[in-house]
Amino acid sequence: MIIGRFTRGESTIFVAGGNRVADQGALGTRPTSQGMDVDSFRLGLKSVERRQWWLSFSGVAVTLLLTIGIVSFSLAIYFLQRDFWDQLNFHVAIRALVGMVLLFVVYVIYQQLQIHRFRMHLVAQEELFRLIGENAADMIAVVTADGRRLYNSPSYQKVLGYSLEELERTSSYEQIHPDDVQGVIAAAEEAKRSGVGRCLEYRVRHKDGEWRVLESTASAVRDASGKVEKLVIVNRDVTARRELEQQLVLSQRLEAVGKLSGGIAHDFNNLLGVIIGYSEALQQRIAPGNPLREAVDEIQKAGQRAAALTQQLLAFSRKQVMEPKILDLNSIIVDMQKMLLRLIGEDVELRFNSCDDLGNVKADRSQIEQVVLNLAVNARDAMPRGGALKIETANAELTEKDVLRYRYVVPGKYVVLKVSDTGTGMDAATQAHIFEPFFTTKETGKGTGLGLATVYGVVKQSGGYIWVESESGKGATFRIFLPRAEGVAEEAPPVRPSGERREGPRTILLVEDELSLRRLTQRSLREAGYVVLEAGDAPEAVAIARRAASPIDLLLTDVVMPGMSGGDLAKKLSSERPGMHILFMSGYTDGAIEVHGDLRPGLVVLRKPFTRETLLRAVDDALLHAPPDLGAEESALEAENEVTNLMGSKEA
Repeated sequence: MIIGRFTRGESTIFVAGGNRVADQGALGTRPTSQGMDVDSFRLGLKSVERRQWWLSFSGVAVTLLLTIGIVSFSLAIYFLQRDFWDQLNFHVAIRALVGMVLLFVVYVIYQQLQIHRFRMHLVAQEELFRLIGENAADMIAVVTADGRRLYNSPSYQKVLGYSLEELERTSSYEQIHPDDVQGVIAAAEEAKRSGVGRCLEYRVRHKDGEWRVLESTASAVRDASGKVEKLVIVNRDVTARRELEQQLVLSQRLEAVGKLSGGIAHDFNNLLGVIIGYSEALQQRIAPGNPLREAVDEIQKAGQRAAALTQQLLAFSRKQVMEPKILDLNSIIVDMQKMLLRLIGEDVELRFNSCDDLGNVKADRSQIEQVVLNLAVNARDAMPRGGALKIETANAELTEKDVLRYRYVVPGKYVVLKVSDTGTGMDAATQAHIFEPFFTTKETGKGTGLGLATVYGVVKQSGGYIWVESESGKGATFRIFLPRAEGVAEEAPPVRPSGERREGPRTILLVEDELSLRRLTQRSLREAGYVVLEAGDAPEAVAIARRAASPIDLLLTDVVMPGMSGGDLAKKLSSERPGMHILFMSGYTDGAIEVHGDLRPGLVVLRKPFTRETLLRAVDDALLHAPPDLGAEESALEAENEVTNLMGSKEA
C-alpha cells in the first residue's frame, strides 16, 4: 500500500512525518535506509507473480502427468495379462510412479513455502506502511483528480479532530477557509499539469471550529498513459510555528521601537524638561487673570502630555528603571478602588474578588498601578453604555502542560491578576495586534494606542505573562501572571512635604551636558538655598570636585553623557568622597546604573522631565538616605560573576 510520495526529477521517495522511509527495492531483500525505489518494488511484485504462475502451471502439469500414468497402469492391468507385465518389470514401474508422487509432494511443499515467503514479505510491507501512516506526524492524503478522497492517514484525527469516516463523507475542500479555497484549487491544477506540486499554506477548520494553518505539498500520480489520476498530498500543521514567528516579529518590532524610544528619550526628555521648567517659572510670575496665563498653562499641559507619552514608550520597550519591592496585589487594588471608581464612571459597576491567602510579588508599585489603570480605562472604553468591571486575584501554578500550550512559559508558582469586563469584546484579528504600539480601535484623536502596549511592557519587564480571552460582543478577560515572591510585603512610602529639609547650607555638584536644562536646574536649586557647582561633562566634574575645598553633599548627575557615563562618574567620585550622596537624573539609563534591569540598592533616580517640586523632593530624599557604597556594590557584583563563572566551568 503506497501512502504518499514526492517526485523530484527522476527519483521518487516516500514521505511520512517529514522523514524519508526505506523501501525493500525488490522482494527478497530487507528494507534499507537509503530510500524506497518504487520501480524496483513493482518489478519485485511482477517477479513474485511470475513465480507463482510458474509454480501453479508446474503443479498442474505434474498432476496431469501422474493422472495419465495411473490411468495407463490401470488400463494395462485390466486389459493385458500379468505375465506380460512381469516381463516389463512391473515393480520397477510402480516404484517410479511412487517416486513421482513423492517428488510432487515435495514440490507442492516447496511451492507453499515460496508462496508463504512472498506473503510474509507483502505482510511486512503492509505493516511497515501501516506504521508509517499511523505514526506520521504529517497528514497524508490520496485524492482523485476531481478531489474525491481515497485515503486519509490517522494523523488527520489527531491534528484536526475529524474521524476517517467523517472525512470520507466530505469533499477535500470543505474544511478549507473560504479565502484560501481558490489558492488550493490553483495549486492542485498546477500539480496535475506539471506533476510536481508547489509548497502552499492555507487555513483548515478544526473540528472545534478553530482555524489551523497547514503547509501542504502535492504530487501527481500518473497512469500508464501518463494521465494524472491521483494526487498525493502531505500536510503539516504549522500553526504553532507561525505563532512563534509572529511572536518573533512582534518582539523584533518591540525591540526596534525600544531602541528608537531609548535613543530619543534622552534628548527629548531634556527638551521637555526645559519646556516644563520654564513654563512653570512663568506660571509663578504671571497672575491667573493675565491674558498670557492661559497660553503658559497650555504649554505646561502639552509638555506634561509629551512627557507621559515618552514614559509610555519607555515602559512599552521595557527600558524603564524598575524599583522592585515585595508587594501585595490585594492591598494595591484596595488602595486604588476610589480612584478606579472615579475613573470608570457611575454607569460601570466595579467588583473586586480577592484571594485571602494570596502570595506576594516583586515588582515596581507604580508600574503595577499603571497596569491596573490602563486595563480599567480599556474596559471603560469598551463599555460605552455601562457594564461591569471585575478584578480578581488568585494563586496559580504553571506546569509542563502550560509549556506545551505556550512555549515561552517558565513553570512555577505565580500570582494571577484577572481583569474582565462585559464590553464589546474583540475578534481574533484585533487580538493579534492589541499589544502593538499605536494600535487602537478608537476614533482618531481618542487614544494613543499605547495603553495595552504599556501593560505588555511592564508585565514582561516584571518577569510575567499576559493573556487575553475575548469574543465579539462577549467582553474581554486579561490574565496577568506574575512570579510569586518570598518575603513580607512593603507598605507604600508616605509622601513627605517638599518643605521638609535638613538645616544648614548644602553643596550640590550638578553634572548635565544639556546647557539649557543645566541652567534651569541650577536656578531652581539656588532659589531653594543650595550651593550649586555645575559641570558640563564628567571630566569637568572630576576636576571641580578635586578643586573644591568644602565638602560636596550631593552629586546630581545625568546618566547618559558623552564619554564617561554618570554611573562611572559616581563610582569615581564616591571613592574620593565616601560621604557624598548621589542622585541620578535620566529618562533612559541604558543599563548604566542597573543590575539585570533593576535599580541597584541605595540608588535614587530622578526621572526626566521633572518639575521644580519633584526636583526638590528628590534632592531632599537623597540627602536623607545614607550614601550608597558603589565600590562595595561593584565588588559584590564582580564576586557574584566570578562565582557564576566558576560554577559554569564546573558544569561544563
